[in-house]
Amino acid sequence: MSASPIRIAIVNDYEIVVEGVAAVLAPYRDRIEVVELDSRMPVISDIDVLLYDTFGQVQGDTVDLDQLIFGNGSARVVIFTWNVQRELIDRALAHGAAGYLSKSISAEDLVKGIEAVHAGEVVVVPVEDGTEGGQLNTAWPGVDHGLSAREAEVIALITQGLSNQEIADRCYLSINSVKTYVRTAYRKMGVTRRSQAVLWGIAHGLSPDRSRTIDPSSTD
Repeated sequence: MSASPIRIAIVNDYEIVVEGVAAVLAPYRDRIEVVELDSRMPVISDIDVLLYDTFGQVQGDTVDLDQLIFGNGSARVVIFTWNVQRELIDRALAHGAAGYLSKSISAEDLVKGIEAVHAGEVVVVPVEDGTEGGQLNTAWPGVDHGLSAREAEVIALITQGLSNQEIADRCYLSINSVKTYVRTAYRKMGVTRRSQAVLWGIAHGLSPDRSRTIDPSSTD
């Protein structure tokens, strides 16, 4: 364990997502100091580790790690995701990620993974894909309206204008799985058409945010 807390930034296009992950890590502030939360903004704080939440994001070797850690060349990147296919893990690590952690792990294991990455290890903690829900009480847009994490991610990408096939490619899902998530989400949302889903998504926080939050105490 580090003598002082590890300084991290959490990155995702959705403010509720980064705030949810920060809340999970809050009880471990003696070990992990969350100094910055970024949604569609570059990290500007001096950090040790960048935690990249893949909700609605590009993944694998399509993640621009250099852009994520711009100005923080020594920071190590940890991917935090539901998608734990071996090929995807290998591509992310080959592209420079130092950690690949499943969202199905416990908060304690998330902290241990970040600590191990900071210590110089390459850490992979996969759990069988599809174990949505897991042990982490994280948040995502649409959760208050009954959408599962996968349903919300699909609707978020529909709100951004992606087709079902583009969503399948982005999320590493089969096209049939995407269609199933669309159907179940539509029922919960009370919509029947894609145009209605887009409007619902915009009204309920499923369009990307643009924000940066810096912990004032981290600059003291």
